[in-house]
Amino acid sequence: MRIVVAEDLYLLRDGMVRLIEACGHEVVATASTGPETLDALRTWRPDVSVIDVRMPPDQSDEGLRAALAARRETPGLPVLILSQHVEQLYARELLADGSGGVGYLLKESVFDADQFIGALERVAAGGAAMDPAVIARLLTGGPADRSLDRLTDRERSVLGLMAEGLSNQAIGRRLFLSESAISKYTTSMFGKLGIPDDGDGNRRVLAVLAYLNRT
Repeated sequence: MRIVVAEDLYLLRDGMVRLIEACGHEVVATASTGPETLDALRTWRPDVSVIDVRMPPDQSDEGLRAALAARRETPGLPVLILSQHVEQLYARELLADGSGGVGYLLKESVFDADQFIGALERVAAGGAAMDPAVIARLLTGGPADRSLDRLTDRERSVLGLMAEGLSNQAIGRRLFLSESAISKYTTSMFGKLGIPDDGDGNRRVLAVLAYLNRT
């Protein structure tokens, strides 16, 4: 994969570059500010990018804004956002266009190499990868969306794991169920959430968006 790494902290940026390259992928550019990030995304249109939310010059949400601007110009451009803290709004903004290729991880997840690289690969493939800490916060958050009220406890568990970016096979292993059983749960869940099978491959992303918008 061709990857852009945008992070203003040198040690973390260098560590991610080394990890990514050790796993056989290519870092085509790095950036340390919001404007540099947007320029790199426009220039390289990478297979996936890793972008810190807060970057110079203002240390607010320049990284996220650069990612969203690039995705408006190139719909579906895969981006994995890193954040120091759980911010539900960031996750919703990333998924708001209903397309795939998005991820949201806490920075501490970078130190779990398998989780980090796995998330990068899922996002590059057009999927969604949400940090388990974000999912945990959403589960204890505000009022549930009415459509989610119609889901069974098992369907909600499946949806939560889907939001983490797990495949049906991986969800089955986590819940000690067969892949065919998980497929039945997801089909039922999509129906209850009113997500049609339109053949565009984004049903999982739309389901995750409905999940994130519960708060």
